[in-house]
Amino acid sequence: MGYIKGTARKQQTLLPEILDEYIAEENPARVIDAYINSLSLEELGIKASPSATGRPPYNPQDMLKLYIYGYFNRIRSSRRLETETARNVELMWLMQKLTPDHKTIARFRKDNAKGLKNVFRNFVQLCKALNLYGRELVGIDGSKFEAVNATDNNFNQAKLKDRIRRIDEKLEKYLSELNENDKQETDNPRHTKEEIVAIIGELSTRKQTYEDLKTHLEETGETQISTTDPDAKRMKTAQGASDIFYNVQSAVDAKHNLVADFDVTNHCNDKNLLAPMAKSVKEILGVEEMEVVADASYFVASDIAECIANGITPHVSSDQESITISLPSTEEESNTAKEFTNKGKPIYVKERNIGICPMGTILYPRSYSKGHGAAIYSNAKACKNCPHRKRCPSYYDRELRVKMPRSEFSKEYNDEGLHTKQINIKPDKEKLRQRKSIVEHPFGTIKRGMDTTHCLLKGIDNVRGEFALTFLAYNLKRVINILGAPRLLEAIMA
Repeated sequence: MGYIKGTARKQQTLLPEILDEYIAEENPARVIDAYINSLSLEELGIKASPSATGRPPYNPQDMLKLYIYGYFNRIRSSRRLETETARNVELMWLMQKLTPDHKTIARFRKDNAKGLKNVFRNFVQLCKALNLYGRELVGIDGSKFEAVNATDNNFNQAKLKDRIRRIDEKLEKYLSELNENDKQETDNPRHTKEEIVAIIGELSTRKQTYEDLKTHLEETGETQISTTDPDAKRMKTAQGASDIFYNVQSAVDAKHNLVADFDVTNHCNDKNLLAPMAKSVKEILGVEEMEVVADASYFVASDIAECIANGITPHVSSDQESITISLPSTEEESNTAKEFTNKGKPIYVKERNIGICPMGTILYPRSYSKGHGAAIYSNAKACKNCPHRKRCPSYYDRELRVKMPRSEFSKEYNDEGLHTKQINIKPDKEKLRQRKSIVEHPFGTIKRGMDTTHCLLKGIDNVRGEFALTFLAYNLKRVINILGAPRLLEAIMA
C-alpha cells in the first residue's frame, strides 16, 4: 500500500509573494491586530520601554500585540515569545518580522502593569457595547495561584524562633570546637581555625537576618513575611496543604461567562472581599441594581449589608436558610428584630463615627490600638444584657476594629436621629446552583486551557498586570467563539 508523500526538502517551491496570504481572514491574529490598532495606548497608560543602548524603542502597539497573542496561545514566557517571533508565521505577520529580545519583552510587561488593566477594562467596555454582558447576575469567586517565592523563604514568628534556636546551637558547637582545638593543639583537627571562623561568621550573618525579620513582624503586627516576593502570602489549599500564593478574585457575568472585573489580593481567604468586588463590577457595568452569587467563604454579614446598601442583592451560600442583619435606616424604615441568626461582624457608620451590631445596638468608640492601627468600637453593657449573647460569636468579633490613623480617631460621636432596620436575607437556591457554571468556568479555562497555574512576576502590582493579560486573552477568545472573528472585526472597525 502506498503512502501520502511530502515535498522533497531540496526541491524549490514557490511561496506566496506576500506574508499576508499566510493569514486567513478569520485568524484571531487579525482581531488582535485590529483591536490594538484601534486603541490610544498613551491614554490607557501604556508606554514604550526605552532602550539601554540609546536606540529607538519598539512601538508599544507591537509589544502589546505580541503579549496578547502569547497569552491567547499559552505562551507567557518572554524567552519563548522571543523564540516564536523568529519561527511563527502568525507572529511574523503580527510583528511585521520584528524580533525583540526577551529582556525587552519582559521589561514591557513589568513597566506597564497598571496600563494593562486599563486595556482589559477597555475590552470590557467594547463587549458591553456589543451587549455581551447580561448585567443582571454576576458570580464572584477566588482562586489561588503560586507566587514566585519558595516556602522555605516564607517566615512567621514560630519559624524564625526555631531557625534562631538552631543557629545558636550550631554556634555553640563550633565555638566549643574552636576552644577544644586551641587547648589540644592537634595536628589534624576536624576543622581548621580559619574554617571555623568563616562558618561562625556566616551563621552570625544569617542569625542577624532572621532577627531583623522577627523585629519587622513585631513592629508591623504582620503574621508572616516572604523574602523573595514580599507581597505573597502562605495560604492553605482546599486539600489541606499550603504554599505561597496570590488570591485572584474574578467577577463573571452569567450571560456569556465573560469576566467583568478582577483583582489580585494577598488575603489568605475570601472574607471581606465580596462587597469591594461587587461594587467595582457594578460601577464597570453601569447598572443601578444587580445580583451577585458567591460561595460560603464570602459569608460576612458586614459585606452582605454593604452590598444591600449599594443596590446589590447578594446570594451567598451558608449553613442557614436565611439570615437577619442590621442596616442604618430612616425612622420610617426602622423596625424591631425578631430573632438573631446572624454570625457576621458589626458594620461601621463613618459619618457618625459609630458601629452597629447585628442586633442593631450602637457601638461607641472606646480606644485606639497602635499596634493594629485600628480604632475599637464596643458596647459592653448592651452585650451583657443582650438576650442572644450565648449565640453571639466571640467577644473579639463583637468588637468593631476600624483601620484608621490615630490622628483621625475621636471619641466624639453622634447617634442622634440614628435608626436601624433588620432585614431578612434568603439566598436564591437556583442561583446558588448556577454559581459553579458561571464563575468557576474562567478559572478552569485559564488554568487548564491557557496554562496559567502560577505567576511569573513578583510584586502584587506586577501580578495584576500579568492577570490583566490573562483575563483579556480569555475574554477575547470567548468573544471570538461567540461572535466569530469576522463579526468582531467589523465591530472593532466600527
